[in-house]
Order: sequence, then C-alpha cells, then structure tokens
Amino acid sequence: MYNAVLILHSWSRWLVIIFGLIAIFRALSGWQGRRDYLGADNGMGAAFVGSMHLQLLLGLLLYVGLSPYGLKAFETAGGAVMKDPEGRFWAVEHMATMILAVVAAQVGRTLSKKATDPVLKHKRAFVWFTVALLLVLLMIPWGIWNPARPLFRF
Repeated sequence: MYNAVLILHSWSRWLVIIFGLIAIFRALSGWQGRRDYLGADNGMGAAFVGSMHLQLLLGLLLYVGLSPYGLKAFETAGGAVMKDPEGRFWAVEHMATMILAVVAAQVGRTLSKKATDPVLKHKRAFVWFTVALLLVLLMIPWGIWNPARPLFRF
C-alpha cells in the first residue's frame, strides 16, 4: 500500500505543475489582455486546485500512517528531528509548506470566482496560483536545497 500511494503521490505532482503552469498562463494572459473570464479559465483553475487537493490527500495518507518518515519522525526523543535537516524537512517543512500552497490555491480560486470584474478574476487567479505553485516548487524534494528523491517512481 505504501509503495502504491508513494508512486501516485510522486506522479501526480506533475499534474499539479502542468495544471498550475497552464492556469497561471491563462490568468496572466487574461489579465494583461483584459479579456473575459472563460469557462476554460475556470476549468483550468479547478483542475489546478483539484490536483492540489489530490496531492494533499495522498500526502496526508503517507504522513499519518503509511510512510516510515511522517509522524514516526516525532517518536525520537527530545525533538531530535528538528536538529536533523532531512528529518525536519519531512516531519515539518514539506508538509506545512504544501498545506499553505493548497490553501493559497484554494483562496485564489475562491476569490477569482467571487470577483465580478473579469480582469480582476484573472488578476486574483494569477497572484494566488503563482504563490501556490512557487511554494510547491520550493518544497518538492529535488535534491537542490532539500533531500533528493526520484523525479519518476516506478
């Protein structure tokens, strides 16, 4: 079960990145081009936020019970996990930042849907979706400033 969820979590990050880039591009072009907020704009925002929610669900499944890293990292005595950069990344930084990214994406979708002016819809979507995707890109374990993990798991 752990391997299946880990593979799904690993591969679905690419959906988040692809949908995020498309949603950001559509929002920026709509904002700068001062065009109407189309059904495709709404759909791509929904795809981005939906993929973020899927990632969060899979990540929480890993964190709370399936992964050998998640909650088990806090079982070490005296908060030793906070002194270990890799342990701290998995126990705190990755999860907390990704939750903030999901919140940012959801806020962007909600605020853009509630706006009455189409240009404002695009602007809000662009700002919030960009923040969300930047947080995601910052906390994916690329191996640059955080632990390295495979880009594609099989």
